[in-house]
Amino acid sequence: MGVARGSARLVSGRWTKWIVLAVWIAVFAVAGPLAGKLNGVQKNDNSAWLPASAEATKVIDLERTFRQQDAAPAIVVYERKSGITSADADKAAADARQFAALSNLAGTVQDPVKSTQDGATPQAIQTIVPVAVGTGGWAAMGATVDQMRAIVQAGKPDGLTVHVTGLAGLNADQNKAFKGTTGTLLYATLAVVMVILLLTYRSPVLWLLPIVSAGGALVAAQAVIYLFAKHAGLTVNAQSAAILTVLLFGAGTDYALLLIARYREELRRHEDHHEAMAVALLRAGPAIIASCATVAAAMLCMMVAEMGPTKGMGPVDAIGIVVGLLAMLTLLPALLVIFGRWIFWPARPAFGSTDPTGQGLWAWVGRTVAKRPRPIWIVTTLILGALAFTATGMKADGLSAADSFINKPESVTGAEVLARHFPAGGGSPVVVIGKAAAADQIRSAVAATEGIAETGQPRVKDGLAYVTATLRDAPDSPAADATVVRVRSSVHAIPDADAKVGGQTAVAHDIREATARDNMRIIPLVMLVVLIILGLLLRAIVAPLLLVATVVLSFGTALGASSMIFQHVFGWPAEDTGFPLFVFVFLVALGIDYNIFLMTRVREESLTLGTRRGTLAGLTVTGGVITSAGLVLAGTFASLGALPVVSFVEIGLAIALGVILDTIVVRSILVTALNLDFGRHIWWPSKLSKKLDVEELEPGKEQEPALQT
Repeated sequence: MGVARGSARLVSGRWTKWIVLAVWIAVFAVAGPLAGKLNGVQKNDNSAWLPASAEATKVIDLERTFRQQDAAPAIVVYERKSGITSADADKAAADARQFAALSNLAGTVQDPVKSTQDGATPQAIQTIVPVAVGTGGWAAMGATVDQMRAIVQAGKPDGLTVHVTGLAGLNADQNKAFKGTTGTLLYATLAVVMVILLLTYRSPVLWLLPIVSAGGALVAAQAVIYLFAKHAGLTVNAQSAAILTVLLFGAGTDYALLLIARYREELRRHEDHHEAMAVALLRAGPAIIASCATVAAAMLCMMVAEMGPTKGMGPVDAIGIVVGLLAMLTLLPALLVIFGRWIFWPARPAFGSTDPTGQGLWAWVGRTVAKRPRPIWIVTTLILGALAFTATGMKADGLSAADSFINKPESVTGAEVLARHFPAGGGSPVVVIGKAAAADQIRSAVAATEGIAETGQPRVKDGLAYVTATLRDAPDSPAADATVVRVRSSVHAIPDADAKVGGQTAVAHDIREATARDNMRIIPLVMLVVLIILGLLLRAIVAPLLLVATVVLSFGTALGASSMIFQHVFGWPAEDTGFPLFVFVFLVALGIDYNIFLMTRVREESLTLGTRRGTLAGLTVTGGVITSAGLVLAGTFASLGALPVVSFVEIGLAIALGVILDTIVVRSILVTALNLDFGRHIWWPSKLSKKLDVEELEPGKEQEPALQT
């Protein structure tokens, strides 16, 4: 307590507040240039996503024996529905010669091939160009694809349509979709936070301080993450970088709201605003720190994942949330005491004035729930459980290329044209690599597999055989996935062949398998960590079990409700493979925050008032600020809807829905009803579980004295 009190006075002292501000200015000066380099260390290629143990990853490594660098096929498809003309064929041949002169290639450009599926009059031509992936990932491929698209449009005969598709085309369009998303997401998040803070504080200036503090924390966190990525091998990708922005502004602003609410309370009790801030930090600090510890610990649980993005997102977001905590417990208090009471203008909390929350909405909610707590929590649980049951209809088995974008890009249109005239798996072959001695057996096994349209001749080098095969179905379809499973079963059965199956479809299959294993590892681990933290914070067993159960219930409800909205309102047929895990981790870690904010205050009040009255007092005091915090967090995650990528929008909307449910229904109604029904027994086995409520005392017996914390 002595250290905590000293730290609180250091941050809010009359002179030391200026030292805190100066330190943060120095941090910004150093961190700014480093934060700007974060995009340059992102890894968005398949090898960064797949676990090293995946069969498709091993094939990617073995393929380097047969070519000097990794490649992604760009498929140029020319279509004329009335039939390809000689001018069209000449255009395709001329384009192929220009493609061959491009610098970023990983092999020979294939000659243009006319479709054989259109009968006597071919209606399409395809040219396959192997684009080098190199170390530049999406950005390098995107530049090459842009050059190709410029080439095909120059001098194009009238009536001929041309599209660049294939894996390289798809990656180029993904690169365009993510390009500028950092700025778009930041501005959308800022707009949401500013509006909610303005409505919450009704002050023209107070909202600026949490924004400045969160913005400074984001810059500092990005700098730290850049250093870890550059020098310690931390994996950062577009997904984790985007989530970092949302998480830091959302959770950071939540911490600011809780601290400012307690500071406002203490300003009514203390004439000196420096002393008021010191007390506010001492009172609100433990809940904020526990909240941060819960989120950071849950994020770090993701490090046990096999999937690269999941494993990398854990430490990235944990770093962000810890830096956000430091800013909200040092920079924000210093700014608040520098500006003094007038920062709350026009509703400045005067010393000795009455706190108006005692007669507000949440006092009424508490009194209403207190009348019949047991029926209320049973009915609420049944309703939420029914909605959670609809999650059984969720299809989180991955999004096809066509379903991955909000707006249809050129690569998706090109893939549809390609599927009309050529084998749907053309340009995205199945790749099989095994021992050279078994080359013919491998080829025969692959060719005999159902779902394979054609099989190439083996290439042999350095004791290895390399066989490619064209899928009959689209490479991102369930049928193609089933074909890859059959190919693996066939070639694995060849004695001493040591054959491994890769390719785009195999990569997607291995991602789904690894994600399923990650779910089984991470979800129980997160629940255990959250239970331990809650147990230590509340010094009880019953309350943490109840709180975790309520958050898991709200997770299931959010999952079921959001999947129905995606399918029946937006028309999205499925969810990304990582959707359930990311929604679970963020909803449990962040949803438990509001229970921490509520229950730490309930426990504080219960020490004096008893559990029932303490529950109502805690809800009354924290109801408004927790609701505002929930709206901020929901709004920041909903800002992911500004991005043109379906997987981001799905995650953002599901988390936003879950946070709103958790804030308004679970925390205010369900948890309050459970507290009132279980009474003092929620604190078992601590001493507080023995403290009788007023209605349990014998007539004429005085209330027990407050317990010591």
